[in-house]
Amino acid sequence: MAGTPVPVTALRGKVTRRVFGKGTKSEHLAVCIDTDRGSFLLRREGGPAFDDPALDRYVGKSVVCNGYLLSHTLLAERIAVEP
Repeated sequence: MAGTPVPVTALRGKVTRRVFGKGTKSEHLAVCIDTDRGSFLLRREGGPAFDDPALDRYVGKSVVCNGYLLSHTLLAERIAVEP
């Protein structure tokens, strides 16, 4: 997946907040999504790269996303909470 964006549709996962990049100079608390394809940083298309308050409402919830996988990041065009 490195280098080329991989489009995803209806990717389901659980959103969590945890330390990302532990032990590196990039270590920070981040919103992540755990899916059957792996764990990824969760970002909104057009949103800030760090500390996006709009993602806080998804923490602890199961969601379905459309967007792109970019190495270790899911760049979401659409995020919906699963019922």
